[in-house]
Parts: sequence; C-alpha cells; structure tokens
Amino acid sequence: GNLTYPDGFILQGLVSNQSGYECLLIPGFLFMYLLTLLGNSVIVLLIYRDVRLSCSPMYFFLSHLSLADMGFSSTTVPKMLQNLLTHTKHISYRGCLTQMFFFLGFGNTESFLLASMAYDRFVAICHPLRYAVLMNAKHCLLLATGCWVLGFLHSLLYTLMMSFLSFCASGEIPHFFCDLHPLIKLSCSDTSAIQMTTLTEGT
Repeated sequence: GNLTYPDGFILQGLVSNQSGYECLLIPGFLFMYLLTLLGNSVIVLLIYRDVRLSCSPMYFFLSHLSLADMGFSSTTVPKMLQNLLTHTKHISYRGCLTQMFFFLGFGNTESFLLASMAYDRFVAICHPLRYAVLMNAKHCLLLATGCWVLGFLHSLLYTLMMSFLSFCASGEIPHFFCDLHPLIKLSCSDTSAIQMTTLTEGT
C-alpha cells in the first residue's frame, strides 16, 4: 500500500549487516570525518585570527566554504556511523526529509560560494584597478549571505515538493543517506513536477 507519512525508511547503506566489514568501515569513516572537521576548523580559525587574511575576499569566501563543508559532512556521516554501530538502518520520515534538506542546502551553498570565488578572481584579473571598490567588505558580505540564503531556499523548494509525495510501504533506499533521486524513485505519487524541476535546475 501507499503511505503519505510512512513511519520511516530503510537505508541499505554501503554493506549488509552480515558482511563483517563494519569493523573496518567505522574507524576509517570516523577518522576521515574527524580529519575533515579538524582541517576545516583550523582553516576558519587561522583566517579569522589573521586580520590580513580575514580582510581578503578570497580567504573570506574560503572560510565560508570550510563552514559549509563541515555542515555538508555532518549531515550524512554521523547517521551512517550510527547505523553501522547499532546495525540498524532505519531513519524516520521527518529525519529523512531533514537530512535531505541540509544535504542539499550545504551542497548548494558550496556551489554558490565557489561561483563567488570565481567571480572574485575574475574581478581581480579583469578589473584590477577597481578590485578594491567592487570587492569591498560590504559586497563580500552580501555575496556570502546570498550564497547561504539561495542555497537553503533552493533546498527548501525540493524538501517542500517531496513532503507532498506519497511513498511505497517498503521504503528501502539504496543509499547510506536520504538523497533526492533515490527518494523520488520510491514515491508512489506523480513525480513529473519535481523531475522536471531537477532537469531544468540540474540538481
């Protein structure tokens, strides 16, 4: 049967619970996750402790990119580690949509920040005499704010569209986190609108 609000989904993950590879995957992924958090935290702290770096547009955007990368990693890895440790693959309906919202939000924000960094380099190369005016602190702050707002508004659009769909009772997601496209495949509703949106926006 179909359920508009299912109890949850089953994340099939990277390996089956009986494979015996959990003892290798858990320390490996935990180490990479902690290394990601440590590396990005050091970048942010070094940039904001050095006035010369924090006043530079490129490093200003780099600090925001590091923050987005920490959020991006923290959206999926902790839940995956929990599932590997507890041998449970369940995620609630609300938890799944929340994970998808933040995954898309941080991912979109990273893309917008990279575009802002490319624009910064374009201005520095093509308009060097006007660089200080075009990329002043106010404009950089507006660009960074726009990246975060647009990134999460974009994510909110997809999350709201997904919340109106019905899902099949099996609810098995062939992934280790709730991604947009595997969820669309599980839907028992008409997904033409959201599929058209993904095609036109390239999500």
